[in-house]
Amino acid sequence: MSVLRTTLALCGAAVLAAGGCGSDSLSGGSTTSAPPSGSPSSAPAAAGSADPALAAALPPKLKSAGKIVVGVDSTYPPNEFLQGGKTVAGMDVDLFNAVAAKFGLTVDWQSAGFDTIITGVQGGKYDVGVSSFTINPQRKQQVNMVSYFNAGTQWAAQKGNPKGVNPDDACGKTVAVQKGTTQLEDDIPKRQAKCKAQGKPEIKLIVREKQDQATADVASGKADAMLADSPVVLYAAKQSQGQLEPLGTIYDAAPYGYVVPKGQTAFAAAMVKALQEIRADGTYKNVLTNWGNESGAISNFAVNP
Repeated sequence: MSVLRTTLALCGAAVLAAGGCGSDSLSGGSTTSAPPSGSPSSAPAAAGSADPALAAALPPKLKSAGKIVVGVDSTYPPNEFLQGGKTVAGMDVDLFNAVAAKFGLTVDWQSAGFDTIITGVQGGKYDVGVSSFTINPQRKQQVNMVSYFNAGTQWAAQKGNPKGVNPDDACGKTVAVQKGTTQLEDDIPKRQAKCKAQGKPEIKLIVREKQDQATADVASGKADAMLADSPVVLYAAKQSQGQLEPLGTIYDAAPYGYVVPKGQTAFAAAMVKALQEIRADGTYKNVLTNWGNESGAISNFAVNP
């Protein structure tokens, strides 16, 4: 998400992708830096009245701890990113802080690689995973997922699309994508099969551990295009000062879900009630509007929809 100028070369790929030198948020705060995997960053839950009925549904471990340990890939602005190099911020963060407040808990945000979070929840390293996880059948087999937002997939390229990428026919193009995402696991294989059936060259993939790296690949010209969740791509284009642009339209809209251990269905159901409460008191709408994501609002929160 950076300005493509030689004078900005010293910013580094992570800063370029996460919002450019000197700005890491919608309001233009301090510089963002990519986190090392596993680095902790705690943030207090949003102010609000706890609901005793929800607190009663908490697993014993959380009741005694007084906090929820959350795994998050903090390289995915505007949904989750590091602000000032140490504080996890973003739409997902603000929303889940408000959910946690309904349980009377604070949140301990733990930065991690995206593809390690679900296994971390399964193994007890994290109580919950909050990282723009698209709900799909494979993930629902592994964990419980609580829907809270709706997003689709969007492509992007450098301004003017100099490599002439057509998202509907990207055969032979070089495309950057983040590891472990639905774009890589579900979308790209279908496109590769179509290229093969038509006798065209495969899409050349650059698979990155972090989304900011994929964005930097496009900004630098290493990749012809990228695809990611629509809020992330639209935010990247906005922050790039006209150097990146969305390609085509948003497609395959699906809900995001909080990741909860399989055996904690009651806790997952209580999260649905907490979401309903923050929607009723206006917090849900306010958070989405603040991050420019109000179009992704849903009202039918559910466990494993």
